[in-house]
Amino acid sequence: MPSGTRVVGVLALFLAGSLVTAQPAYAAKTLECQGDWLPATPTSPDVMAGKLSFLDLPAVQVGEKVDWKLNPYKNRSWQMVFHSLRWMGRLVADYETTNNAAYLSRATAVAKDWVAKNPPGGGADYAWAEHPVALRAPALVCLSRHVPDKWLRDSLAQHARILANDKNYEWGHNHGLDQDIGLLGIACRYDNKAWRKQAIGRMVKTTTLDVDSQGALREQAPRYAIYFHDRLRVAMDKIKDCGLKVPAALAERWDKLPEHISAATQPDGFLVPIGDGPADVQPAAFDRPNSLVQVYRAGYVFGRTAWDDKESAYYSIRFGPGLKFHGHEDHLGVTYNAQGRSVLTEAGFHSYENTPYRRWTITPEAHNVPIVTGKRFRGGVASALTRSSIGKDRQSFTVTDTAYGARRTRAILVNHDKKDVMAVYDTVSSGKVRNLWHLSPKLKVTSNAGGTVVVSDDDWRASVVQLALPGCKPIKGQKIVRGQTSPYQGWISKAYMQKEPAPVVVSPSAKALLTLVVPGTDQPAVSCSGRTVIVRTPNGPATFKISGKNLV
Repeated sequence: MPSGTRVVGVLALFLAGSLVTAQPAYAAKTLECQGDWLPATPTSPDVMAGKLSFLDLPAVQVGEKVDWKLNPYKNRSWQMVFHSLRWMGRLVADYETTNNAAYLSRATAVAKDWVAKNPPGGGADYAWAEHPVALRAPALVCLSRHVPDKWLRDSLAQHARILANDKNYEWGHNHGLDQDIGLLGIACRYDNKAWRKQAIGRMVKTTTLDVDSQGALREQAPRYAIYFHDRLRVAMDKIKDCGLKVPAALAERWDKLPEHISAATQPDGFLVPIGDGPADVQPAAFDRPNSLVQVYRAGYVFGRTAWDDKESAYYSIRFGPGLKFHGHEDHLGVTYNAQGRSVLTEAGFHSYENTPYRRWTITPEAHNVPIVTGKRFRGGVASALTRSSIGKDRQSFTVTDTAYGARRTRAILVNHDKKDVMAVYDTVSSGKVRNLWHLSPKLKVTSNAGGTVVVSDDDWRASVVQLALPGCKPIKGQKIVRGQTSPYQGWISKAYMQKEPAPVVVSPSAKALLTLVVPGTDQPAVSCSGRTVIVRTPNGPATFKISGKNLV
């Protein structure tokens, strides 16, 4: 610990000791400081030692005099957490539970220095961005319960004015909810009825914009449903702490979010990596739907063969509104798990840094989608679910859009009953189509011949078979790409700021393509009779028909 901090801490302890007969053994706990609104790291001992660790990145050493322009990883997310000052708030919360006056002294010094060095419109680049402001406000409110100084009251008033300005507000977004939590905390601390009314009113509108009546989050990344659910609970607690009634709309949407989160959770317990969602997010146990298949108007289909079974088949399908917030250009994309393994996955989420790799992860090429050959992709185009059939052992869906100008249509059929098959039929209104199949990095390509790609995981096998239509003939020419950097292809990001090579099957082009993913075998005999397709799985034949642009 820096010597200056030790001196302040000793002085504070001395003064506290001299007044021991007039004060309780421990500082009073406050609603503003207690609860689980603060992150677990860095810990108070870490902060006192000048070690700040955010985002699972290595700790950064800061001195007694903090350099507020510090950005050691050139990372916006690191800057956001740094300037949120929640690590300062951790000191105050722990002061209340330990009576360690050095914690409060250091927190006060940090906050006062931040305020002095970062006036609105000046200081560090990211200091007054909308999200750091929102997250910093509760930490400063917490500090204000123990520090009545004018500099802090003035700063909180400045924060409130910025948070109350709708020009800075993120409607229908998790940041908007955080902004309202911050504004409500200041309003309740200083009994400002106008700010209080505004914060709660915006909370209701943003929540109903962001969480639809089915309980699906509209930010196009299921992992943010967990964040929004957590933050909405904090918001409702703040409303109660303020002596007010929680609006029914907030409680209703909060109650519905858990089923959406459970639906988006794969049999292995991890969230399906759709949108800005890394593959290492493992939700706590949430309430789950009664059904095995869920169709959300927000643009998701999730299906499985069983709950609480790691061997269950599982799939996801994307459609719906055009790209927004945390979404990727993944429309018409699928993922597929079978027999206890991830087979088809996504490139996933790496970071928010504006790098070539980040930009690639958002593109269609980073997803299991059909691509119209020779046509320019137009981002932000909505797609529609035009057909669905949901049976116990078989489900089929058809999705379509015009993201490439020509209409592309994808029919998906998933067969269960121990005869696992995912069939995908891609057609276009003009020209030709090709597609991409991003395989789990655990899978190794063992052969690629005659239109069939075989992959393995130890002694387990799976096959990807491709047929050209009309004619239902095997189409050759699949390319396997792994770890390519120019352009990027064949990568999976399993965790924040990490990536690893993984095989991608790049198909040849055809007027129409039928792709069959057959888990559990390297010899999937496929035959066609007219429009009927028979796939012989290890547990018997699975038969389906091509009907127009659909699979039935």
